[in-house]
Amino acid sequence: MGENRKRIIGLSVADAVTSPNLFAYYIACLAAIMLATFLPQSQAFLLTEYLRIPESEQGVVSGDLNFWGEVVIIATVGLFGALSDRVGRRVVMAGGFVVVGIAFWFYPRATTFGELLAYRLVYSAGIAAVTCMIVTVVADYVRNASRGKASGYMGIMNGIGAMIAAFVLITLPAHFIAAGMTPLDAGIATFNIVAGIAMLTALLLWFGLQKRPPKHLEERPGLARMIADGIGAARDPGIALAYGASFVARGNLAVVGTFLALWLTTHGTGELGMTAADALARAGMIIGISYTAALVGAPLFGILTDRVNRATALGITLLVACAGYGGTYFVTDPFGGLMIALMVLVGLSEVGCIITSGVLIAQQAPVRIRGSVIGIFNLTGAVGILVASKVGGYLFDHWKAAGPFVFFGLIALVVLVWAVLIGRRIRPLDVDAGRHPAHVNREQ
Repeated sequence: MGENRKRIIGLSVADAVTSPNLFAYYIACLAAIMLATFLPQSQAFLLTEYLRIPESEQGVVSGDLNFWGEVVIIATVGLFGALSDRVGRRVVMAGGFVVVGIAFWFYPRATTFGELLAYRLVYSAGIAAVTCMIVTVVADYVRNASRGKASGYMGIMNGIGAMIAAFVLITLPAHFIAAGMTPLDAGIATFNIVAGIAMLTALLLWFGLQKRPPKHLEERPGLARMIADGIGAARDPGIALAYGASFVARGNLAVVGTFLALWLTTHGTGELGMTAADALARAGMIIGISYTAALVGAPLFGILTDRVNRATALGITLLVACAGYGGTYFVTDPFGGLMIALMVLVGLSEVGCIITSGVLIAQQAPVRIRGSVIGIFNLTGAVGILVASKVGGYLFDHWKAAGPFVFFGLIALVVLVWAVLIGRRIRPLDVDAGRHPAHVNREQ
């Protein structure tokens, strides 16, 4: 029976899925990570040039922006997952990009920290909808046997998007200033471009994604029940582990997105006497190395996740995370060779954690409540970002710049031990049939 199933770009897909559906989805993956990467990495420029916040306070301020943004995500991401089960993925995902675009347009126009925070909260509501749908749509479109490969493709698009943000978008202010603009005008022009990208992506999704809610969603229970189902599903050890892995994966992204650029930028301006725009451009080169490693590693982790027990694949990525993040404790020059080597490991672990945790939750989530389970999966990731933001900001300002990285290296170690201890207890759910199969020896 498996031989007759529909295939697109080497993926076994649901019968109703078309090539334009997959094309739109993967463009959304590229755009989502590009936008999510750009915002925190450009933050140091805004704090310095627009709000004139001292470098000694920027760690806590950046952490606070992320913290309150994640409070919004925690409050809404479960709702978006459940809502998508009722009105369809297209409405939630396209709408999320529209909200993100609006937030980007307003962001550089903030004149106080309070205004900047308000615009960050708007952005967070939009990105909550987008990130929730990234995982949910691939679970809808691609059958279980191809989910590792599908997530590998997603990782490639994520890597390309992140590289565009690092090598192109965050260097725009420096180019605009070199062309004669003031730093303030350069920032506004850059954010206008990014807002336009978000709006164009929303338009593509509106016409490209499937227009109807998944067929299996006919009962339409209340939102509270669906959220409760997502939390109750953690009785499955695989789902519980995936929730914990999401905490690490999203926390890792927050640490890199917020504190790597801040570390490099403050080192450039404070120790090397660079301008904020030039330091940001220099930071983009180091960050780009990390995302290049992620781009190369994405297909490898996708293949690995389809060939071995998915808890084992997750454990491998967590081990890489422990080495990459923990190793920053020994960095003295963030522009030096050791930092570059560690950023390669960080990039690999970032994409690896995203792919392996995403495939694990797609494998374990029951069809009937898939949107609810993935909503909670994203909520635990939001909690990871919240912790990374608050604790990381404090460690950055009061201990050392590597503090947020070292902290999440230890968190990754804890989840790694968890994966080793319960890996054999995870029984894959045949999500295509909606039941636990008897013939799952390859997965166990």
